[in-house]
Amino acid sequence: MRLNAFIAHNSARSRREADSLIEQGRVRINRQKAQLGASITEGDKVFIDGNLLKPRDKEQYTFIIYHKPKGELVAKADSRGRKTIYDSLEARFKGFVPVGRLDFASEGVLILGDSKPIVSALMHSQLEREYIIKIHSKITKQMCEAMENGLTLSDASRGAHALSSIASMEFAPFCSYQVLKDTPTFSRLKVVIQEGQNRELRRFFGYFKAEVLDLRRVRYGFASLNALPVGKWRYFSKDEYKQLRRFLHAKP
Repeated sequence: MRLNAFIAHNSARSRREADSLIEQGRVRINRQKAQLGASITEGDKVFIDGNLLKPRDKEQYTFIIYHKPKGELVAKADSRGRKTIYDSLEARFKGFVPVGRLDFASEGVLILGDSKPIVSALMHSQLEREYIIKIHSKITKQMCEAMENGLTLSDASRGAHALSSIASMEFAPFCSYQVLKDTPTFSRLKVVIQEGQNRELRRFFGYFKAEVLDLRRVRYGFASLNALPVGKWRYFSKDEYKQLRRFLHAKP
């Protein structure tokens, strides 16, 4: 295993932060100064600032649900000085990793955990994601057909971030959708999808020239927002941990 990956998997540091520690000479393998790009094998001992880094028990992990507000980035830091989720979360969760992202203008369920392999498994799964959205448009027949049958766009720039390099995008059929309100000026829908592509719903409705005015994720797989207030967090419930273990055991 690459040394930086070992450090990232067994501490709160990212691979980039691990590389920085190695470059600073603060990492040793079996008491020998580590080199950037080094690998380790079973039985090797890794020390950071003289402290032994012990492999994390794969069966020990903690997960929380955070009701992310609008106006917070899902990032460690921001070059433009914008608020991030870690500015709001307690310091003990600094090393927790988010399962996917919600964009700056969106709110709702954000799962974070201290096990990067499990976070990755959840992020790349086909667990359902449920959203309540408000769009600046009437619901059209074309929208309904695309939600039911899927959509392939060579130009998916409408609704995307200005700096996004993603041009084309393919949208799978929605798992389900429910029209909650439909007027000539705006509509509300509850939609369930199984993907987590970059600004997927904003791009989807943007194709129909329908701006997404409000987007709230209320469920990610077996983890639901329920009555959790905006800006607050809670630990996984016993049932959610049970569902998580079931998910992990079922995953190939």
